Amino acid sequence: MAGADGDDSLYPIAVLIDELRNEDVQLRLNSIKKLSTIALALGVERTRTELLPFLTDTIYDEDEVLLALAEQLGNFTMLVGGPDYVHCLLPPLESLATVEETVVRDKAVESLRKISQEHSPVDLEVHFEPLVKRLASGDWFTSRTSACGLFSVCYPRVSSTVKAEIRQHFRTLCSDDTPMVRRAAASKLGEFAKVLELDYVKSDIISLFTALASDEQDSVRLLAVEACVSIATLLPQEDLETLVMPTLRQAAEDKSWRVRYMVADKFSELQKAVGPEITKNDLVPAFQNLLKDCEAEVRAAAANKVKEFCENLPEDSREQIIMTHILPCVKELVSDTNQHVKSALASVIMGLSTILGKDNTVEHLLPLFLAQLKDECPEVRLNIISNLDCVNEVIGIRQLSQSLLPAIVELAEDAKWRVRLAIIEYMPLLAGQLGVEFFDEKLNTLCMAWLIDHVYAIREAATCNLMKLVEKFGAEWAQNTIVPKVLGMANDPNYLHRMTTLFCINVSHRASNPKAPHASLPAPALSEACGQDITTKQMLPVVLKMSNDQVANVRFNVAKSLQKIGPVLDSKYVVFAFRLGAIFHIYQTATAASEVKPVLEKLATDTDMDVKYFAQEAISVLSLA
Repeated sequence: MAGADGDDSLYPIAVLIDELRNEDVQLRLNSIKKLSTIALALGVERTRTELLPFLTDTIYDEDEVLLALAEQLGNFTMLVGGPDYVHCLLPPLESLATVEETVVRDKAVESLRKISQEHSPVDLEVHFEPLVKRLASGDWFTSRTSACGLFSVCYPRVSSTVKAEIRQHFRTLCSDDTPMVRRAAASKLGEFAKVLELDYVKSDIISLFTALASDEQDSVRLLAVEACVSIATLLPQEDLETLVMPTLRQAAEDKSWRVRYMVADKFSELQKAVGPEITKNDLVPAFQNLLKDCEAEVRAAAANKVKEFCENLPEDSREQIIMTHILPCVKELVSDTNQHVKSALASVIMGLSTILGKDNTVEHLLPLFLAQLKDECPEVRLNIISNLDCVNEVIGIRQLSQSLLPAIVELAEDAKWRVRLAIIEYMPLLAGQLGVEFFDEKLNTLCMAWLIDHVYAIREAATCNLMKLVEKFGAEWAQNTIVPKVLGMANDPNYLHRMTTLFCINVSHRASNPKAPHASLPAPALSEACGQDITTKQMLPVVLKMSNDQVANVRFNVAKSLQKIGPVLDSKYVVFAFRLGAIFHIYQTATAASEVKPVLEKLATDTDMDVKYFAQEAISVLSLA
């Protein structure tokens, strides 16, 4: 590389060296990202003999540069000459696997795992396995943590002697003095167990699992819980009670809430791994305790698993276990002091109705649903309303309307406007689940009443709600059910109600609550949702008539409405203007020319400045000047 100045073919590596030594981090980063291009230019031999040694010697850089390098080297196999030479990539990756920054080490380990599959069994023992040993015996904890992620990828393809050495190294790391190393070993315990022979799982892995699950650091113990799932799936049923369950019982009652949280979070997987008998005898009491845990995070994690846990119970005793052991705990959680717990429960509790059947749902679950429907937390109410279809399937629409609907109507008429607002925004979701006939019979009047609410935010949300209902039920439903009532408000003595008619016709809305269903999607104006025919024949005459309203706010909203519905009106003819060789297409409707234009021209001479402004803007936008 010393003769780079005299050889044009070495120019790419010279550029790389210059940029890698540049003070600008971004230039160094860009250079690393071009490594594959430079390697192609150099060829496989010079990449092995010059580029890789240079990279290995210069691994003292910013973390983002090292991260990019670790990622690039994982895809370098063909650039160094294929699988026969893949071991050449090990030195720089080994160095990267020992650096202080965790994300760089993790990426280096990921690349090492990737290229390990490209080593032949011989090369794996000659080159890769010694690297793993060096990392596992390193002075710094960083190299030892990296080694933990490499045992499982080389173990299946090496000789028995080397396998014994690997197992010994892993045992040593599981009892390392540094908690970070024990944590890394615990996180890979399940993965390593999967590649071991069953005898060694029983003799080696179980003792390591027990030791890690009793570690003084809770961050180690919680990772042992995760490994428990993998270990339990590997062992025969008769060994589970003696080898795994004592440790699992201990974890479920651990003094650290983080460990108990991990048990709750992995409960369904543990349940499937240990089988029905152990579930009945051991996991049901453990699950009850988790649902009653003193920490809200643990209760929330357990509540989230209620439906899945109940579904996976043995069929012959499922109902009895739920009614006797699980349901009493669920009833307590419905009135929990923590909203995250209640929300987690509300997201799954409706699913119990399909498991327990109609009679139990009506007697035991409906009162809980009602309580959650009235909960002060919007997330809880949304989760219940979102899953009403589960209950509908079990108990039928009639029972549903008699039990839950009165509670929804009560909330919709609540004295607090924020409560009314929350129900409005869930109404399209509810309507979709109940169907058009039921909606018209029970909820339509309520939706129309919101349009004349004394709070503006309610009227605005009600208009948005109508648009979404039209989208759901179609233009024909709107023409028969909604449009006559909306247009009827144009004659209301209260000018605010008259303006609501115009808002429905011309304003596209977003939900005022960003957490509401489909809140990110704007609802189209009624004129857009209903289409040309209804807009031209029914809405336009009402809007034109309102241009004579005595209130200026109504008049300028007429101008805005005409601007909005202009493009929706049906086109009658097209005017082509030829100018400077270009063709301008001016689409102008006959309706706009004959009916809209005179009204807008009249409004453009109005005494009120705002009316004038919006009328002139509409004339300009609709090209009616």
